Amino acid sequence: MVDADLILAGGGLANGLIAWRLRAERPSLRILVLEQGAHLGGNHTWSFHDSDLDAAQRRWIAPLVTQRWPGYDVIFPQHARTLDGGYASIESSDFARVLTPMLGDALMTGVRIESLTPTSVQLADGRTLHARAVIDGRGMRPSGHLALGWQTFLGQEVRLAQPHGLTRPTIMDASVAQQGGYRFVYLLPFGPDRVLIEDTHYVDSDAWEPERLRANIAAYAQARGWQIEQVLREETGSLPIVLAGDFERFWDELDGQPSVGLRAGLFHATTGYSLPHAARLADRIAALPDLSAASVFDTIRSEARDAWRRQGFFRMLNRMLFLAGSPDNRWGVMQRFYRLPAPLIARFYAGSLTLGDKARVLTGKPPVPVLEAFTAVRKIHPYQIRKAA
Repeated sequence: MVDADLILAGGGLANGLIAWRLRAERPSLRILVLEQGAHLGGNHTWSFHDSDLDAAQRRWIAPLVTQRWPGYDVIFPQHARTLDGGYASIESSDFARVLTPMLGDALMTGVRIESLTPTSVQLADGRTLHARAVIDGRGMRPSGHLALGWQTFLGQEVRLAQPHGLTRPTIMDASVAQQGGYRFVYLLPFGPDRVLIEDTHYVDSDAWEPERLRANIAAYAQARGWQIEQVLREETGSLPIVLAGDFERFWDELDGQPSVGLRAGLFHATTGYSLPHAARLADRIAALPDLSAASVFDTIRSEARDAWRRQGFFRMLNRMLFLAGSPDNRWGVMQRFYRLPAPLIARFYAGSLTLGDKARVLTGKPPVPVLEAFTAVRKIHPYQIRKAA
C-alpha cells in the first residue's frame, strides 16, 4: 500500500519549498510532509539577494518573503560601504503561516521519525508510511569525507525602546572585537523599533558559548545607543563551511536515499546561504516526470554535483580564510573582498563568478601570509587538513 506519491521527511526550508512548488505545479500529486516540531520551519531566518534567483523564482517565492530591502551595508575596521540590489528575508513564522494552510492534511506535525528508506518511513509510534519516494531533509549529517569550518551564530529579534534608525540590513559589521575567529554582527530591521541582531563567528569548531554571544548582543546594542525593551525570539545555528571534500564518497554514504538541504551539501560553501540552492532544486523536482526514489535520488545528486563543481573556487577561498594567518585577522580577507566591484560581489553570492572575477579576487596584495595561503590552497582533501590540524 502506498500512502503518498512523495513523502518529505522534515519540514525545513528545502522540503518546504519542494512542497510549495509541487502544490502549485502538480496539485493532484499526493504529498506528505512530516515535521517533528509543532510547526514548519523551526525557528530560523533565511535570506537571499535578488541576483541569487532568476525572475521566475523571485515571483513564486514572493508570498513567503517577510521583508525586502533595496540594498545593504557592510562595515569593517577600515572600510564601510552601501551596496545596491534587492535583499530579502523569510522568517520561519511566515514560512509556516503560508505553507500550513496550503498543505492542509498533507502536513503532519509533532511526529518523530524512527528510521527511513528511499520508499518508507518508520515512525516512533509504530506506524510505517510508504511512498514512491522519500526525501530526507532533516539537517546536516556527519561525514568523514568533508573537511569543515563553521559559521556559528546566535540571533535575537528585539523590540527597542526607541527607533533604531536603520533603513536597510547590515549583513556584516566586522568592526567588533574578533574573539578568536572572523566575527561580525548581522542586522535585519523588520520594523522601526524591531530588529534582528545576530552575533556570527567563522570558527574552527561548531562548539560555541550561547551566554557569551548573548552578552555580545547586549554590548553591541548598548554601543549603538539602543535600549532593548523586549527579546521577541532567539535563534541559533552552526552552518558548515566546506574547506575540502570528496563529493562522490560523501554522496555514496547516502546509499540511494534522496536527501536535500545541508544533508545533501546544497548550500553556498563560503556564506552558508542555502535558499538559492533550495529554490533551484524545488523547480527541478517539480518538473521531474518520474518521481520514483531512484529518479529523485539521481536528480538531486546531479544538482549537488553541479553545485560542487561550481564551488571549487569558494572552497579554495575558505582554506585561505581558515588555514592562513591568525584567526583574529580573518576579517582582513573579507574587508579586501568588499572593496571589489559591486557586480562581482553579486556574482560571488550567486555562486557564478567568471574567470575574470576569480582572477580579480586573487590579484593584489593578499591579506594573509603568502606562504601560508599557498600551503592552504594546495590542501584539497579532508585528510590533508585534518593531518595538518
